[in-house]
Amino acid sequence: MSKYEIKNTEGKKVGDTDLSADVYGIEPNIPVVHQVVTCQAASLRQGTHSTKNRHEVSGGGVKPYRQKGTGRARQGSIRAGQWTGGGVIFGPTPRSHARRVNSKMVKLAMRSVLSGKVADSELVLVDNLEFDTPSTKQAVAVLKALGLENKRVTLLVPDDDINTYLSFRNLKKVSIFGVSEATTRSLIDNAALVMSADIAKQLGEVLA
Repeated sequence: MSKYEIKNTEGKKVGDTDLSADVYGIEPNIPVVHQVVTCQAASLRQGTHSTKNRHEVSGGGVKPYRQKGTGRARQGSIRAGQWTGGGVIFGPTPRSHARRVNSKMVKLAMRSVLSGKVADSELVLVDNLEFDTPSTKQAVAVLKALGLENKRVTLLVPDDDINTYLSFRNLKKVSIFGVSEATTRSLIDNAALVMSADIAKQLGEVLA
């Protein structure tokens, strides 16, 4: 266990919490993080890219001119790839880009990212991030008090905390996720990771 400070929404220290050393204090495994992040990014691709090859382009069913005697290179169709208006050679076709990694690697990658955030002092724990009503103005004030203004910030909130989600979702450079939606890619792609102390403990239990 290691101590980590907790701040309130005014940016003042209000206490400390114990973070699991097995989750927040390991040596980051960079190759595993890279493999998991690229896998998650690839799985987000729609794969709807499509081009027509020489058989799918309309026309070109007749040989444009005779095989010999013209002095030009032999041609079989005006829809071959070297012709203007011809098909695309080896172009992309619709397919799935999804890749899979096992759950142990996903957990190791998330532990590595969280440990890296702690080591780089990019993890910010707050005592309570819940809003009574949606208020973007209040959300901006919280980020300013925490010293995170104009930084790329990722917030993790409880899945049912609608007011906090609505308060932060329209801010530039701010991404907000429910704790069950957290991925290695969402945790690492920021300059500061903000969550409550309760969520930090919850992640420590799930990823241990």
